[in-house]
Amino acid sequence: MQHTSLLTASFLALALTTAHAGDYTVGSLTITNPWSSATPKGATVGAGYMKITNTGTVPDRLIGISSDSASKLEVHEMKMQNGVMKMRPVQGGVEIKPGETVELKPESFHVMFVGLKKPLTAGDHIKAELVFEKAGTVNIEYDVLAMGARPSHDMPGMPGMKMPGH
Repeated sequence: MQHTSLLTASFLALALTTAHAGDYTVGSLTITNPWSSATPKGATVGAGYMKITNTGTVPDRLIGISSDSASKLEVHEMKMQNGVMKMRPVQGGVEIKPGETVELKPESFHVMFVGLKKPLTAGDHIKAELVFEKAGTVNIEYDVLAMGARPSHDMPGMPGMKMPGH
């Protein structure tokens, strides 16, 4: 019984100490799990990721993003072209169709923090403002994870995890 309590306490401590900025809603859009990776000392660029879900009946578009943490933020797209990975800014914003989710993730659509004012450090939170064509503006916070880390999608309630004795 003592082992079960210790294990349960360990999982709860981990869940409570793992940063999770949260989810945000504006109009019919939900922004889920914004995160970024820590950057090396002296880095002038970083990247941000999130999921945007449109629960409405009309398409919307991410048309702007800003933050005090960098000179400018741009939505970029990475894709393979003739066997070479290419990255370029997205012109005209990113469309989120009704009933669909667009995931900004490594090696795909992502936010570029250009001209970082200081390196991104694990455990920090980056405030940003997203502007959508129809839904309007929403303030979010990116969780900054350790270099190479990825967010744990199971942490907020640890669905699917069986606790001993439950």
